Amino acid sequence: MINSHTVLLSLLCGLIAQAASWGADYDPLSLPSSSEVRTLDLTAVDSRRNRDIPLRVYLPSVSGAAPVVLFSHGLGGTRNGNSFLGRHWAARGYVAVFLQHPGSDDSVWRDEPLARRRQAMQQAASPQNFLLRVQDVPAVLDQLAVWHTEAGHELHGRLDLDHVGMSGHSFGAVTTQAVSGQSIPLAGQRFTEPRIDAAIAMSPSSPRRGEPAMAFGSVNIPWLLMTGTLDTSVISDATVESRLQVYPALPASIDRYELVLHKAEHSAFTDRPLPGDREARNPNHHRAILALTTAFWDTYLRADTTAKAWLQGAGARAILEPDDRWQWQATNGQD
Repeated sequence: MINSHTVLLSLLCGLIAQAASWGADYDPLSLPSSSEVRTLDLTAVDSRRNRDIPLRVYLPSVSGAAPVVLFSHGLGGTRNGNSFLGRHWAARGYVAVFLQHPGSDDSVWRDEPLARRRQAMQQAASPQNFLLRVQDVPAVLDQLAVWHTEAGHELHGRLDLDHVGMSGHSFGAVTTQAVSGQSIPLAGQRFTEPRIDAAIAMSPSSPRRGEPAMAFGSVNIPWLLMTGTLDTSVISDATVESRLQVYPALPASIDRYELVLHKAEHSAFTDRPLPGDREARNPNHHRAILALTTAFWDTYLRADTTAKAWLQGAGARAILEPDDRWQWQATNGQD
């Protein structure tokens, strides 16, 4: 005769195993007790282009080499922006490296009178600055590789450059897309950086010329796209509809994800409101952004199966509000 306690124990073990398969024991917002984050302001020198690239590095308290995630700011931004992302990612054990792109940073508008700032920003969103930005990414990775092996440097032995993520917002999303597999019809060049393993584009952009399927058909790494139902730009002609064209154009052979936050404006992905914002900021937007980006990095830079189960299961939806939209398609299934 089977003991009732044995049956109960068996059922309990089954429920625990099932919960693990759903990612129920995973929380991308939790921080370890030793989650102190140190910031370093450094400069990557690209001698080939005679160009200095300011960096802000968020360094986790854990010792040893950690996966690296890069972040590219939007037009008119700096390495100091989006600190809420850098601090959280670093507290979760990543070395977060925030790039500043001279020519399309705050120097564009800082000394301009208010009446001229919009025009100055539009002029800075140029093919020349795009080229500078996409070339900054491999230059920074090269510099990080040097620092990792340089005895006495603060980043010596701290960088796992076999696991690299790329991310950015707005013009930074354009930069991210270009170095993460998008085809750009610019003098027949490709800017894909092979050291990048996964990418996050906040306020993504579809190509101004040609079909999205042609632009994104050669992407071969996981992508996470994030936008909002009010995510437009006063600088460019980007619309919500154009941002939503990216996800369906990505190939079915990769893992792809898309978040559309309800009533999120362009500034929802930044530290503070932007001039012209009309909606009150929703605190849950940052919470959702932190949770989903962290689970994405854990899934594709750490091969964490519980993070993947959370990302593709009930965990991700539980962090969102009812009108937020979340979809994904992966080689192991579809939402």
